[in-house]
Amino acid sequence: MVVDAPERVGSAPTGPKFGLVDWVRWIWRQLTAMRTALALLFLGALAAIPGSFVPQRSIRPFEVDQFIADNPQLGAFYDAIGMFSVYTSPWFSAIYLLLLISLVGCIVPRIGTYARALRAEPPRAPRNLNRLPGHLAGTVTDAPQALERAEAYLRKKRFRVLRRGDELSAERGYLREAGNLVFHVALVLILVTVAISVLWGFRGTSATLIGRGFSNNLSFYDDVSAGALFRTDQLPPFTVRVDGFDVRYGLDPATAGRPLSFRADTTVIEGPGEPPRQASIEVNKPLSIDGIDVHLLGYGYAPIVTVTDARGNVGYSGPVIFLPQDGNFTSAGVIKVPDARPQRLAFQGFFLPTATVDEAGPRSVFPDAYSPELFLNAWSGPPVVETGIPENVYQLNPTGLEQFRSADGEPLRLRLKPGEFYDLPNGAGRISFDGWTRWVRLQYSRTPAAVGMLGAIGLAVTGLCVSLFVRPRRIWVRARAGGDGPAEVEVAGLDRVGGRADIDDELAAVRAALQDEGGKEER
Repeated sequence: MVVDAPERVGSAPTGPKFGLVDWVRWIWRQLTAMRTALALLFLGALAAIPGSFVPQRSIRPFEVDQFIADNPQLGAFYDAIGMFSVYTSPWFSAIYLLLLISLVGCIVPRIGTYARALRAEPPRAPRNLNRLPGHLAGTVTDAPQALERAEAYLRKKRFRVLRRGDELSAERGYLREAGNLVFHVALVLILVTVAISVLWGFRGTSATLIGRGFSNNLSFYDDVSAGALFRTDQLPPFTVRVDGFDVRYGLDPATAGRPLSFRADTTVIEGPGEPPRQASIEVNKPLSIDGIDVHLLGYGYAPIVTVTDARGNVGYSGPVIFLPQDGNFTSAGVIKVPDARPQRLAFQGFFLPTATVDEAGPRSVFPDAYSPELFLNAWSGPPVVETGIPENVYQLNPTGLEQFRSADGEPLRLRLKPGEFYDLPNGAGRISFDGWTRWVRLQYSRTPAAVGMLGAIGLAVTGLCVSLFVRPRRIWVRARAGGDGPAEVEVAGLDRVGGRADIDDELAAVRAALQDEGGKEER
């Protein structure tokens, strides 16, 4: 009797529901997969590239402002997506944090697996040893003693050996995985120490004239880059006065114009009531003051000028920092005299330490000051109300200014040597070139986790070397007695990194340790 199956009513049967917990587990498995960590590492390297091509506000704020002024739409877009502060942008921080979580999620389970592997016994010999990449066969007269000799030899070669009846299982190379884990742990430490340095670190630069001083507060810095968790009250109180600067250039054809050495001599007062001490700063020889490293980044020239306005009053007198433009220290700069009356004055041009004028125009032919000259253009304009808004002291905004012109209608060009002066047209004032001095650019920085970062890098290199040079290997020896006759012996091995390398030589050495004088070898 055949009974018809009842009709199914409703929808087709479904599998178990994929709930929120399942989704979280699936996302966690994907995030902690090694392929995800590698992808995030590559993505982080890719995301860091714009920081090398786009000026960063923490390092070159004036260039950022100039970029935005020259490219208003593109600059506004870059600013909106954090392209001017790549390494502190939300998207770069997200990649960094995900990479850190992914690495930790990869490493922790592997540490547990490795710990269990250390406690585990060497695996039993496969049934068919002749199928392994390395295999040798022979005979011995006494199987138990042969196995004892082989065991002694393998232990001497730092194998972990376990004897099971008529066979030996030996394994070595556990340090390879340990080196791999050490490398990945060190990578996590590098990420953590870099994060600590970024969040609590500080770096600022200041151009200081020779004979002038620097006090460690924000008003003395030209630009500052500080971590999000850095506080200004963490700046230690100290002063640095630059007493002198010595630079020597090569004069022979092979080193002509090349700086052979330069050194800044300073006087340091590390805090209120502390006695002053003398210290020198050279390239790769920074000065350390209460946890702050002071590096000598660069140097340049500062022409000393005196500007007198139309009323005979001195509107400005002193050195003005000019920025070097090439290896011969052709230096560009701006002299602003906002207090001149009845018209404010401004000058823009070049200081040439060893000046010459040819078809290419004025230029310097040597970095040392053998024949210094000052080449300037001049502007004047009505006084303006000071707004308190800071402006770039190295750039001239010509808005509201009119350039002085010569009798032929061309822009007025001044050429002055030390000790010379020039009277501006229509009695507008006078500028004199009184001499020159030097300035040095010093960087003051604190990297809280620098020592830890260096140790983590050393640990990573050590772990990488161990993982590359240690070869995990397994060897099995089987000796089966055949009655009163010789015992058949098999020696087989497996190189666990995928290559034979010297496995055959090692197996031959194990087989030789098995043999006695009466043994007969055969392949």
